[in-house]
Amino acid sequence: MEIIRCGWCGKDDLYRNYHDLEWGKPVYDDDTIFEFLVLESFQAGLSWYTILKKRENIRQAFDGFRYQDIARYDADKVADLMNNPGIIRNRLKILATINNAQRFMEVQKEFGTFSAYIWGFVDGKPLVNNREKLSDIPATTTISDALAADLKKRGFKFMGSTVVYAHMQATGMVNDHLVNCIAYATN
Repeated sequence: MEIIRCGWCGKDDLYRNYHDLEWGKPVYDDDTIFEFLVLESFQAGLSWYTILKKRENIRQAFDGFRYQDIARYDADKVADLMNNPGIIRNRLKILATINNAQRFMEVQKEFGTFSAYIWGFVDGKPLVNNREKLSDIPATTTISDALAADLKKRGFKFMGSTVVYAHMQATGMVNDHLVNCIAYATN
């Protein structure tokens, strides 16, 4: 029997594994949520495949995505990152990551966890959509618009509505697997 997946993950093992094991699975722990915030912000203007290929390099370069450490990065660390060929060497995105780590911890102080804050936009549980084809999936929604606006108000960078909606999809805040996809019912 043929396994049906969302059409975007194609026949590449890297994409398939990401689709099958991660994409759309609800994430409630702050560490993983922050990792996806970093990855999604680096993805802006690039393909997700590029980010997946560089993910482990980005993880190593950014101290395992430990936001407590990233928040303290200085000019020397930024220079090291700019010289690292294994990552996306975009100064604005690197500086945004440092800034976002600082803002992330501010949100934690206010809400107890970043998870409580972000999941509050969907009442704490995934929104289950009934998409039949890839063209049915929007780039943004009113919820991603509201969340992006709130993140901007809180000082986050590279968190526009499209990036935020991709984050919501990746972390399972919304289930945008196609209804005939093997992963639709398991998320």
